[in-house]
Amino acid sequence: MNLRRMRIGGRELSKAARDGLVFAAMAVALLTLAQGRAYTAESGDNPVVATIGAHQVHQQEVDKAVLSNISASQLYDLRKQALDTMVDNYVIGEAAKKAGLSPDQYIDHELHAGAGSKVTEDDAHKFYAAHKDQIDKQAGGRSYDQIKGLLIAALQRQQDKQKRDDLIAKLRSDDKVKVMLVAPRVSVAGTQGHPWTGGKDARVTIVEFSDFQCPFCRAAESSVKAIREKYGDKVKLVYMDFPLSFHQHAMDAARAGRCAADQGKFWQYHDALFADQSKLNPPDLKATAGKLGLDATKFDACFDKNAHDSGIAKDVAEGKSLGVTGTPTFFINGREVVGAQPVPKFTEVIDDEIARAKTAGSQAEAKAN
Repeated sequence: MNLRRMRIGGRELSKAARDGLVFAAMAVALLTLAQGRAYTAESGDNPVVATIGAHQVHQQEVDKAVLSNISASQLYDLRKQALDTMVDNYVIGEAAKKAGLSPDQYIDHELHAGAGSKVTEDDAHKFYAAHKDQIDKQAGGRSYDQIKGLLIAALQRQQDKQKRDDLIAKLRSDDKVKVMLVAPRVSVAGTQGHPWTGGKDARVTIVEFSDFQCPFCRAAESSVKAIREKYGDKVKLVYMDFPLSFHQHAMDAARAGRCAADQGKFWQYHDALFADQSKLNPPDLKATAGKLGLDATKFDACFDKNAHDSGIAKDVAEGKSLGVTGTPTFFINGREVVGAQPVPKFTEVIDDEIARAKTAGSQAEAKAN
């Protein structure tokens, strides 16, 4: 689920608090969408939930307040998740009827019947041998025998999920499922001249509004790097500044990043800042420039004169005009993705955009012929 960044009193809420508020919003949104009707006092669906002296607060007012804080992209995600569940349940139900089974029995049969459906100790040992270094780091030095049971269970869950995804994809194709739900998009202006990497003419452009001092931006870096490695020139990544006012050195770091960009080393500098967010005060920023081989005299002059403040302000204004309230916020071909999301969230949107571009290209070619 995409989470819009929330802050109280100039600080970011804890993850638990954010999750709690968003869960409440999800519940209300899904209930409202599912019912598809308004509350009425006469029907008892709009109860009084609080009184302030003689004043009454009704549930409908509270629900409207919650829903008003859900962005268009979040509402789309809620609708898509609900729609996907409905479609998946339907196609599974129809297939189960044909097989004379309940939906649960059908899924269990498809996932676990036949050779290779169960992960064996041999499978687990082979996986461990191939990924030993990575697993040892995560296991805290525990031996294979100590983690064998956990590893088998994890591999089984992974295999079951993949088989279920493949099954549903086939059932959707067989039943000719067509989804017309359209993701909301915005047009991100002012990206010209900003640091970018990937394919210049890529079908998918990711614009990232980021803050070098933001811990969530640093957390998102692993997903961003994985996406860059996975898609290469199929995706173009553009960086835009959105320094948050309550981060003491965010503005300093944004200035420094632009000064590094002037010398053609933005991405090297970008990676260095996220590698160690404890070194974002002016002396450390200048020292980092020196370590990366930048011209110290030019860098210091650029930094000390605040040469790029107007450009940074334009980025912030553009972000705010798009509804950005926190970092990191990404726009993938104009589709908003908020927060340090896992790789599958990015690939879901990117793959959909690539497929749409291919379809549009095929249709244009067909019309031309």
